[in-house]
Amino acid sequence: MVSPDIEQSTKLQLDWNKLTAAGGSNRAVVPVVLQDSISRDVLFVGYTDEAGLAESLSTGDVVLFSTSRQERWHKGATSGDTLRLVQARVNCEQNSLLYLVERTTGRACHTYHLDGRTRAHCYYRELSDTGTLRFVEARQAPQL
Repeated sequence: MVSPDIEQSTKLQLDWNKLTAAGGSNRAVVPVVLQDSISRDVLFVGYTDEAGLAESLSTGDVVLFSTSRQERWHKGATSGDTLRLVQARVNCEQNSLLYLVERTTGRACHTYHLDGRTRAHCYYRELSDTGTLRFVEARQAPQL
């Protein structure tokens, strides 16, 4: 699990070993970009395995693979912030996926604002040319 210190930090601390760790798990996964089908906001980047892709396509609910917990993960099973799969696209090299999704609650990130509200997506900090991070306000998610 990611440290809250990293999630709230304005210091750049990129995890350069994430893909090495995912590949070293002996689990065959591909990255998945999750994008809101209406606002076109990029919500986050996850990973899925073959079974997760098949389940997402058959049920219409996004199922990913958690590289930190090393298990299949039905997005929203604990948070309630489920994502409905509208369309799945494959890139030119067939080594990543793009899921266009509907946010059932208007939220997608597992982190929280300091006031306790969950975030609409995971890209809530801007990187400056000096290497520091600045919190940015996200557009409001459509009310469902």
